[in-house]
Amino acid sequence: MNRFRNPFRTATGRERHHDLPTLPPSRGSAGTPHTSPVSKPHMLEVRDLTKYYTSIPAVEGVSFAIRPREVLGYLGPNGSGKTTTVNMLIGLLEPTRGHIYFNGRDIRENLIEYKRAIGHVPEVPYIYPYLTGREYLQLIGRLRSLAQRATDKKINELMQLFGMHPHRHSLISSYSKGMKQRILICAALLHNPQVLIFDEPLSGLDVTSALVFKNLVKSLSAAGKIILYSSHVLEVVEKVCSSVIILHKGKVVADDSVESLRNLMQLPSLEQIFAQLVVQEDAEQVANDIVEVMRAYA
Repeated sequence: MNRFRNPFRTATGRERHHDLPTLPPSRGSAGTPHTSPVSKPHMLEVRDLTKYYTSIPAVEGVSFAIRPREVLGYLGPNGSGKTTTVNMLIGLLEPTRGHIYFNGRDIRENLIEYKRAIGHVPEVPYIYPYLTGREYLQLIGRLRSLAQRATDKKINELMQLFGMHPHRHSLISSYSKGMKQRILICAALLHNPQVLIFDEPLSGLDVTSALVFKNLVKSLSAAGKIILYSSHVLEVVEKVCSSVIILHKGKVVADDSVESLRNLMQLPSLEQIFAQLVVQEDAEQVANDIVEVMRAYA
């Protein structure tokens, strides 16, 4: 990735410039730039993934690979293309260009088989409000063609572990956002998928549930799962992810392990790396300007 200057303007009209460092090429399937047209088995791989809405690129030329036991953090500001990428990975959106491979095969060769292998926690909890939590998970089990008796046992145990068992017969419409999120996590894990795609999974979770989930990600990774973790909570990504991709305006501006990025950019935290690469405003200055506006019109 070439060095370039990226001018940004603060809310007060003052210009600020970032000198972005030369970053390493995409890791590809073996820590080198992507060259071969066919991916290796036992991993999820994306090559030159691009999605245009009319003439505007939401995602452009994104490539990465995730092997079993790896957790890839997928980061970027709002509008950078994270959710568009996720929707292509789960088969909801057709890429304008590029390919997604799972275990060496393009997912479009057998999309139904690929979808059986993935579990997805979406950013927004769109779930049927007039089902109970238990009924919703039973529906997911039937849609996944799971054996009913074993599924019912698994549902009871998952709801118990996520603190949802006392609410199993309550309508989802009565659930808080965090309770809905816990049901979505249970639904994603119910069929023991090989690939897990988490899009802002901590949204609405209380401190205890968030702590359980962070440890769950580590346990799933140790169990050999392939995990993509998209989030704005950088301190969590820094703890649970083995590597990170940072997007800016649909393009990859960083792709490496957190430790390597720290060493490369000589910055102590992922939050500071993120701010250096993609934050378009001086956050401290903007905060001060907001306070000044409040005082001026009091």
